[in-house]
Amino acid sequence: MATTSRQTAAGVTVPDTKLAREATELVRDSTSDLIYNHSRRVYWFGSLQGRNRGLSFDPELVYIGAMFHDLGLNEQFRGSGRRFEVDSADEARRFLQGHGVPEDSIRRVWTAIALHTTPGIPEFMHPVVALLTCGVEMDVLGIAYDQYPDAVRNAVVAQYPRTPNFKEDIIQAFYGGFHKKPDTTFGTVNADVLADKDPKFVRDNFCSIIRSSAWIG
Repeated sequence: MATTSRQTAAGVTVPDTKLAREATELVRDSTSDLIYNHSRRVYWFGSLQGRNRGLSFDPELVYIGAMFHDLGLNEQFRGSGRRFEVDSADEARRFLQGHGVPEDSIRRVWTAIALHTTPGIPEFMHPVVALLTCGVEMDVLGIAYDQYPDAVRNAVVAQYPRTPNFKEDIIQAFYGGFHKKPDTTFGTVNADVLADKDPKFVRDNFCSIIRSSAWIG
């Protein structure tokens, strides 16, 4: 299990602020090792991508986004009826509001978390939004994997390990987070998880919804 005392890897450091420390403690206490270590890696990979692109960004906001982005998978949210991304974003907003963070910064973190499973949009938005998705895509999907030198990847993973079967473990964690609210996966990559894990799952179809609407013609 990673500890909060080790804060630097591959030249990236967690902001040494009360906000970051309390976010770390909250997520460490409320999630599994799988999600905690994944969230930490997301911060590192996103930050490294931002550095490589020469982007100007607030590392504290990227860190908060990374730490909270999967909190909505927790059991307490499984009956919410909302997308897990929205539950995660709402928790981050409550946390940041409780610490007096400016509303503009809160909106950026909320948007980053809410859109982190929506491909093709975050990359064109504010760096906080774009880099959270970069970190998630790298750690889960291996997107831009070759843009990170072996030594960099190894340093991050050594500090915040992937499980031996991380690919299947993270898919199972996603499934566990929203299989009780399948309607929330419509139009998202999350529907792929349900289709993979549940042979009885039937996707909603965008075209069928159009054709069956109350409109004439």
